[in-house]
Amino acid sequence: MANVVVVGSQWGDEGKGKIVDWLSERADVVVRFQGGHNAGHTLVIDGTVYKLSLLPSGVVRPGKLAVIGNGVVVDPWALAEEIDGLARLGVTISRDNLRIAENATLILPFHRELDGLREAAAGKGKIGTTGRGIGPAYEDKVGRRAIRVQDLQNLDTLPAKIDRALAHHNALRRGLGEPEIDGEALLEALADIAPRILPYMDTVWALLDEKRRAGRRILFEGAQGALLDIDHGTYPFVTSSNTVAAQAATGSGLGPSATGYVLGITKAYTTRVGMGPFPTEDLGEVGKRLGERGHEFGTVTGRQRRCGWFDACLVRQTIKVSGIHGIALTKLDVLDGFEELKVCTGYRLDGEEIDHLPAGEGAQKRVEPIYETLEGWSESTEGARSWADLPASCIKYVRRLEELIEAPVALLSTSPEREDTILVHDPFED
Repeated sequence: MANVVVVGSQWGDEGKGKIVDWLSERADVVVRFQGGHNAGHTLVIDGTVYKLSLLPSGVVRPGKLAVIGNGVVVDPWALAEEIDGLARLGVTISRDNLRIAENATLILPFHRELDGLREAAAGKGKIGTTGRGIGPAYEDKVGRRAIRVQDLQNLDTLPAKIDRALAHHNALRRGLGEPEIDGEALLEALADIAPRILPYMDTVWALLDEKRRAGRRILFEGAQGALLDIDHGTYPFVTSSNTVAAQAATGSGLGPSATGYVLGITKAYTTRVGMGPFPTEDLGEVGKRLGERGHEFGTVTGRQRRCGWFDACLVRQTIKVSGIHGIALTKLDVLDGFEELKVCTGYRLDGEEIDHLPAGEGAQKRVEPIYETLEGWSESTEGARSWADLPASCIKYVRRLEELIEAPVALLSTSPEREDTILVHDPFED
């Protein structure tokens, strides 16, 4: 039995929440290993909609342990609000089903403010962040001035750590013409929120090692998508952490040999939120139709997503970079009714055909997609739970995608409902 790492193979919003929830029935522990509350997962279970941003998707399943790893940046106020929101839906969060790494970095109010100030000052150079302080928190982590979860348990030593952080941030704020941060007010706010967070704190690397040795199945849940990776994504229009599968080990404290099967969540078309290159984006009727049928609005931001045809060239690239063994193809039903479907198989850059997206920002803007046209289908695939329920041309589309991305389809999703899933290969049995 393998542990499973779930990552997005595009720019996020691929439907990871549903797939992780579906897989969590087979898992004992579900671990978030990077990102923050800028990533939204929507689950639909028995007609109830759960919108999660920071908590692992498995937290809504009884008997599962949800873990927030050290690679995540945690806004304690947002986390408390999310826990309260789940309580109103009948989901109780306690130490029995949630643990947070003691060495996870905290997102503080001035991180959110700095995020907004920078975006406002950038003008046309905006990156398109969610404004939730994710990037500035990661900067402090790398700059060795971060305040971490474990720091909340000793308020006597916290003032010195706040002073170290503010020596940097107040200088930035003075340069931006903003008032300085009141360290005492921040200390008071942290002291107030600490009792909401500390009950969940744990030495996560040791906990996960214990679970692994006991033969428990561990599911690692990524946020965003591989194309937003700080190293391998469409830089600088990326997130501030590594989103590829290798981060599951670093962001949880469990060694890479224990991570196992890598499942890439892949939408049957392509979407993107915010700024940055998007070779197959369709600004006409096709893009509009995909957006409307797919309800393409961000779970966290509410922003409308940009839409376009499936980009096999990009997915093939992320499969190689993330070491993806198989994909879960989602939102297949959104393509119902299209007479023709286009798939990008490569690019043309300055007159030359290439088989990958170049790393340079300028080159990424200039690439032109090379399309292959496939036959669509008029029948509905919504709610299909077996291959026999799918039209022949739909099966041909799926098989052609497998050839182009050089990876098999392990799961097919045909609606937001967790049971509307076709299992081709169980990742836990690899």
